[in-house]
Amino acid sequence: MKPLFLNPPTFEDFDGGAGARYQASREVTSFWYPTWLCFPAGMIEGSRVVDAPVQKFTLEDCLTIAKDFDMVVMYTSTPTLQIDIETARRIKEKKPGIVTVLTGPHVTILPEESLAAGKGAIDIVCRGEFDYSTRELCEGREWERVDGISFIRGGKTVHTPDRPPIEDLDALPFVAPVYKRDLPIKEYVIPHFLNPYVSIYSSRGCPSHCIYCLWPQTFSGRRMRTRSPQNVYEEIKWIVDNIPEMRELSFDDDTFTADRKHARAVAELIKPLGISWTINARANTDFETLKVMREAGLRHVVVGFESGNEQILKNIKKGVTKDQAIEFSRNCKKLGLSVHGAFIMGLPGETRQTIQETIEFAKRMDLNSIQASLASPYPGTEFYELCKQEGWIASDTFLDETGHQSCVINYPHLSNTEIFNSVEEFYNKFYFRPKYIARSVMKMITDSGERKKLLKEGKQYLEYMKKRKQAQQGK
Repeated sequence: MKPLFLNPPTFEDFDGGAGARYQASREVTSFWYPTWLCFPAGMIEGSRVVDAPVQKFTLEDCLTIAKDFDMVVMYTSTPTLQIDIETARRIKEKKPGIVTVLTGPHVTILPEESLAAGKGAIDIVCRGEFDYSTRELCEGREWERVDGISFIRGGKTVHTPDRPPIEDLDALPFVAPVYKRDLPIKEYVIPHFLNPYVSIYSSRGCPSHCIYCLWPQTFSGRRMRTRSPQNVYEEIKWIVDNIPEMRELSFDDDTFTADRKHARAVAELIKPLGISWTINARANTDFETLKVMREAGLRHVVVGFESGNEQILKNIKKGVTKDQAIEFSRNCKKLGLSVHGAFIMGLPGETRQTIQETIEFAKRMDLNSIQASLASPYPGTEFYELCKQEGWIASDTFLDETGHQSCVINYPHLSNTEIFNSVEEFYNKFYFRPKYIARSVMKMITDSGERKKLLKEGKQYLEYMKKRKQAQQGK
């Protein structure tokens, strides 16, 4: 069978495809590559990857494209499941014989419920890593003999044996050639990256135990599996030679620095390439590892600080203290590394006082940029089980009608409205400080490209906040 790997159309600027952590429309246009879809696409002749939100393909566009394929593999998420099922239903109407497959963390955790919700529209759910499952399906293997899938047969749900996590990551194809073949490289933009950028994985899985983090608990696992440094180097060398427009490489690993020896080995190999690169790091990464990476071209680190309150960090099993985070940010400044800090509002233990503490914490570290999101208890996470047990989930609708995050958490001492409003307060108090404004003005004066970028992002941010507020008031 010839497969179409589809990141389906959803909301405008929806950043929730495979590889992304933030399943909602963003404050400023941001798109991650659909990397998970590109691995199996690189294995199967005649495949195609379509990233509808980035390529601005409508549902009708996707229906037209799907007619030329025998199977459509769609990446779905908890917030968009119903929309994606409807897309599959419409594809089935156009081509009844096509095999429809759903993948992603949500259907991995709730395969039977997902098949029931998609009755008549969804044929198969892939549980966990679906690289080899989809290839075997396309080769014509009987469904009962394909590990890691669920389907309905004779009115009953059939679950084949779990497929173990892939150990030999070097055996997987490079994703970059699939990007170049199927995707508009220049349309993938992350505001705090140099653009155009290209992202790859050097590993899968994360050994940390954060209770809220979706991927390690549901999909990629809490054991880190790495590609050999040489294999990583060879893909990056291919990118340098074949995607010359790339200005920055991003390692989209859950935590690139979880295996410091591997991180340093990769850095040493890619150093001669002379490229700028970014990573997802933990705030307990030591100075020497940061220094080795910096000398090899590392420019920017994305770090999940989550909260500025010590007890909340313990509640969520972050495994990093405030003092470690402060020391990490100091070390990055010493080395000239840019830091983008990610924070989550509404985690267990959040109060009006801790919200202010987190805002002051971010200001104290004086990060280059921040992202504030709402705590979302996705099924399959320890956070979800805790919220369910305590009765903290006020709604199962993670998005408003425009695709922006809704706050589904409601604590006895802190309402979901207060948590929702804390995001805007955080942004305003961080970005509208005299120190940050002065730094931004200086950039705009000295760099015309930076001026255009900041003005564009500022306009997008104000429009986003207006839509977000209107949606909240309309409830």
